[in-house]
Amino acid sequence: MGRPKPRIIQQQHRDAASKLDVLIIGAGLGGLGAAISIALTGHSVHIIEAASKIGEIGAGIQVLPNSSRVLFSWGMEEALKKHATWPKQCNYIHWKGKQISHMDFHEYAEELGTPFWDFHRANLHLELLNRAKELGATLEVNSKVASIEYETAEDGRTIGVAVLEDGGKRKADLIVGADGINSRCREILLGRADPPVLTGDLAYRLLLNTEDMMKDPELRTFIENVNYVLRGGKQFNMVLLVPDDIPPGQNVAPGNVAEMQALFADWDPRIPKLLALCQSVSKWRLCIRPNLNPTWSHESGAFTILGDAAHATLPYLASGAGMSLEDGHVLGLCLGRLTGTSDAGKKQALKVYERCRRKRTERVVERGNLQQHLYHVHDGPEQEERDRLLRAFSRFNGRGKPAGKEELSEMGVRDEMDPFPWRWHGVGKWLLTYVCEGDVE
Repeated sequence: MGRPKPRIIQQQHRDAASKLDVLIIGAGLGGLGAAISIALTGHSVHIIEAASKIGEIGAGIQVLPNSSRVLFSWGMEEALKKHATWPKQCNYIHWKGKQISHMDFHEYAEELGTPFWDFHRANLHLELLNRAKELGATLEVNSKVASIEYETAEDGRTIGVAVLEDGGKRKADLIVGADGINSRCREILLGRADPPVLTGDLAYRLLLNTEDMMKDPELRTFIENVNYVLRGGKQFNMVLLVPDDIPPGQNVAPGNVAEMQALFADWDPRIPKLLALCQSVSKWRLCIRPNLNPTWSHESGAFTILGDAAHATLPYLASGAGMSLEDGHVLGLCLGRLTGTSDAGKKQALKVYERCRRKRTERVVERGNLQQHLYHVHDGPEQEERDRLLRAFSRFNGRGKPAGKEELSEMGVRDEMDPFPWRWHGVGKWLLTYVCEGDVE
């Protein structure tokens, strides 16, 4: 029998003596998630965002069971179900079209108690924003942060001061930097420039109309059997990973459709057919952020960071957004245990927050780097060994639980050797089963 659904957290009410004023910099998924979790624990939340408006950005996003567990605990299941699609299966296919292995998402979802979900990022983002506002969080746009200062209040508490580029100031008991991979907050915390680390990859991201795909029997199978469809099945999400050729100083650039099509002309014949339906495409440079040392937080206890600002990862585990949501939830849970507003209390809360999150996010970044290599190996002995492992670990499909050490030993394999990362013997056993509340306790 699988796990039960998580308990929905009810909003706490605090008196003035134990309520923090929290300022969140960045209204992305991580910032909004932190706003929800912190507001649920009874603190006051204000979000500032550099953009002039909250608009529709991005394409598809995968939400794994560990992340949907967080969303369920925030009381968002019903609001999100209308936007979500439930993928049935994930197939691992050779670039020439032969299926090597697969994973049944329903099997894992039943065991874990929460689903694999696919969304258009804009839909998930909007519902997070709505939930944050519903809980009392406020939002201010056109507010780009230049620096962070610190003041001492009359009672001796340290107050964080976010200084905006227009000279305005926003004060709070705690400032949370959730400003993404090109984080100004990270550089402020470090006291120096710290650009994202290039990985040599870029992603072509495109959305296709499923109505066009359904006209071709070969393409129809992508929708009916294995899918990454969005918005009620109207759009098919596709991501193509290739070597990075974006000019220096840019992270996103318009793509050339014909150039992209030429790169995949001799692949599985279904791929050129899919790309023939593409009208326009964007290129996204893939970067990472190694974990900050020695800490994610300022010594005063008045400033910390989360999400991509702290530990941006490659997309090969589909876990970048999930780690940001977990960060925000854990931070809120830690702040929920405060009984006052002293610096000592804030420091302890941030210490527990980072202790819960650092090792896990480091492992996600490391495995994402490994998956980059595993997915991109050229045909030859290393590719043949990868495919052998994929087939070998397929024997555990349908069991609903991991195999024991003895059985793995008899096969001559170990835990985490499965190149299919979400299966139990990839990293599924620790990635998908994580419960924020248990870690904080």
